[in-house]
Amino acid sequence: MTQATGWNLWDWPFFEPRHAELASRLRAWQQQARPEPEPRTASPYLASECRAMAGELAQWGLLDYVLPDAEGRIDVRAICVIREALAYRSPLADNVFVMQGLGTAPLWLAGNETLKARYLEGCRRGERIAAIAVTEPEAGSDVAAIATSARPTQGGYLLDGEKIWITNAGVADQYVVLARTSDQASRGLSAFLVDADAPGLDIGPPIEMIAPHPIAGLSLNNCFVPDSHLIGELGQGFKLAMATFDVFRTSVGAAAIGMARRALDEALARVIDRRLFGKAMAELEGVQAKLADMCLDAEAGALLVYRSAWARDVRGGRLSREVALAKLGATEAAQRVIDAAVQLFGGQGVSSGCIVEQLYRDIRPLRIYEGASEVQKLVIARTLIAAQREQRAPA
Repeated sequence: MTQATGWNLWDWPFFEPRHAELASRLRAWQQQARPEPEPRTASPYLASECRAMAGELAQWGLLDYVLPDAEGRIDVRAICVIREALAYRSPLADNVFVMQGLGTAPLWLAGNETLKARYLEGCRRGERIAAIAVTEPEAGSDVAAIATSARPTQGGYLLDGEKIWITNAGVADQYVVLARTSDQASRGLSAFLVDADAPGLDIGPPIEMIAPHPIAGLSLNNCFVPDSHLIGELGQGFKLAMATFDVFRTSVGAAAIGMARRALDEALARVIDRRLFGKAMAELEGVQAKLADMCLDAEAGALLVYRSAWARDVRGGRLSREVALAKLGATEAAQRVIDAAVQLFGGQGVSSGCIVEQLYRDIRPLRIYEGASEVQKLVIARTLIAAQREQRAPA
């Protein structure tokens, strides 16, 4: 499938020449990427597929973008361009790419030089797979409710607790684990680097998801972590997790737009080729109206995403509203686009293995992870209310 509904990004005011060069490289990757279909199951953890994909992304230089450049900068616009392209071609490739970022960001944000030297370059080369373990059975969106404990012991800490819904569990070589080092709610959380082969770390069975990717639970039972594997300072874990998500949350919307554009392209090809009531479906006014709505949703979502990414790169500072709008707007819009594509495909659209059926399963988790849509609405509303109150406050 040739992408026809996007990729004139360099014509937008948010981008610089380097982003146009990156988009050209990504088009070449799309054309040369391995043509195998997406895996249908998560057994055994999709380890071989993910490792092969990490190596491929590294060879194309794409994993360079999830770690800081020589000046210590992260290009969020580039991350978004990459995620849109990867998700268009392969949601699994997008998953591998972003997890290398989420699983290493706490290290490059606050890790000591020894940890950085030991772990980051292998992730950049695709030789090591990274993961971050935050979610627990009773702590999802409420990160401050984490119960996994880290008790001081001679030379380090002993970690005890359960993590769930951990992407790359069973595949990763290393995990950034958030654990409680005091009872001070969010200020009592600390981050630790835990090797996959650490005694006391056990991986649960793979969890079968509607969109297969490697995911499972972790059990930590007196899991020893040396002092040197504390990331940052004690009590800094919540801050590090939020800073990590702040870098990558906008890009969730970019991945959604990639899937939406793929669905729209597939739907266009379908309605042009298929005849209905004696004419091409594309000539029916109802179909044309649906295509227009799909295009509007995809473009509006993309604008929200790249405005947020531009603001992060150029202006910096707190951008809670812009990031929440991008994540919420793009993922919800993409869901509508893909649902419309399924409708245009008719019975084929709900048959197992059809590309829009796969996209329908792939898009749904994006409205939940890294802050569910409902949480993003709260963020947006609260920033609006706070701004209004600030304006009304007496000088």
